[in-house]
Amino acid sequence: MRRKDREITNFKDMFEILKLCNVIRLGLINNDGLAYILPLSFGYTEVDCHINLYFHSSTEGKKIELIKKQELVSFEMDRKHSLIAGKLACDYSFAYQSIMGKGKLCIVEDEEERLLGLKALMSHYTLDSKDSPKDAHEWEFKEASLAKVVVIKLSITSWSCKEHLKGM
Repeated sequence: MRRKDREITNFKDMFEILKLCNVIRLGLINNDGLAYILPLSFGYTEVDCHINLYFHSSTEGKKIELIKKQELVSFEMDRKHSLIAGKLACDYSFAYQSIMGKGKLCIVEDEEERLLGLKALMSHYTLDSKDSPKDAHEWEFKEASLAKVVVIKLSITSWSCKEHLKGM
């Protein structure tokens, strides 16, 4: 990382930023050799400083086709975007927090882990909602819905975090 002054290395701080992100972008390789970037909703689990991210998908389509072919993936998340004004054009900047990383993808077959992943996804977006169960384990899913969904896990193998908030 070139801008070491913006790097965040403390796991707790990095994980807090991850939890506040709303979208992850997966970088997959398309059949033509070009990047195929997927913006996705995600859920997460953390045990002993190891993070797994969970996504869901239909059983068919380009996303699942590419995911089935690739184990290794890159990803990016960002948040807290804001223009930082300056006196001259080159004095302007942009505030942000960002995460970039790599990991291994797999389709989750174990029914217990599939439910864990779906509950993690629901919890990420709804725990602060007044309509959400107080405990993520209270979420229920219809069998018919579960039969139509694929749960994907991304085990993070490396990641870095940066922020530039001066002037906000």
